[in-house]
Amino acid sequence: MSHAEVGGLTLYFEEHGSGPGEPLVLLHGGIGAGEMFAPLLPALAEGRRVILVDLQAHGRTADIDRPLRFELMADDMAALIRHLGLERADLMGYSVGAGVALRTAVQHPDLVRRLVVLSTPARRDGWFPEVLAQMDAMSAAIAEPMKQSPLYELYARLAPRVEDWPVLVGKVAELNRQDYDWTDEITKITAPVLLVFADGDAIRPAHIWEFYALLGGGLSDPGWDPSTRSAARLAIVPGATHYDVLASPLVAATVTPFLDAPA
Repeated sequence: MSHAEVGGLTLYFEEHGSGPGEPLVLLHGGIGAGEMFAPLLPALAEGRRVILVDLQAHGRTADIDRPLRFELMADDMAALIRHLGLERADLMGYSVGAGVALRTAVQHPDLVRRLVVLSTPARRDGWFPEVLAQMDAMSAAIAEPMKQSPLYELYARLAPRVEDWPVLVGKVAELNRQDYDWTDEITKITAPVLLVFADGDAIRPAHIWEFYALLGGGLSDPGWDPSTRSAARLAIVPGATHYDVLASPLVAATVTPFLDAPA
């Protein structure tokens, strides 16, 4: 367990595993912490160094006077990779963390070897309309009733200032209301990308396929010659939703071969 001074943050991270595999940075979902990856960690850390990160204002990373923005947190991740002395790393993010991982690959392509994007869209309207409505209705006012949730239990156990809970909820709510469309930038990502979604995800199926196509996947029949395929991959986890997909052992079983595959 350690901290890195990056972007004005005292960023918490911890390392697990070792071996010949490329280092892997894991980025959690909104109002969560690195511990969200606990079900997957043993399998992912077998044969590689895994770095769990608590994003700005989450978990053991204290907040600073700065809004939550994907672009700013992506710069934090680039600074962390450099702080660790890594030439580059693999990134895997879930939900909000997947947005941060995507932006890191866009803004700092030289630092990202492979990218795993789990349950996040390429643009805001990729979420189902009812999910967007929930995001639009979210505010710091729900912080008090949310104290009955497992998310608050996690925060109360880890946060350096538990009284900042309403601030975190308000900042995540404000982040979720920001409009974005990264489709043009995603087509320029140079790292191989694995998209992973639950079959009951909060992202529209049509958008999932559109996202895959942006990366060159599913545009034509590759025939018998696999060399003509896009480097992008798409996986759908059966029997899962956006909210419990990290509990599926199929996620690690899908991600590991992708990370281990030869260039």
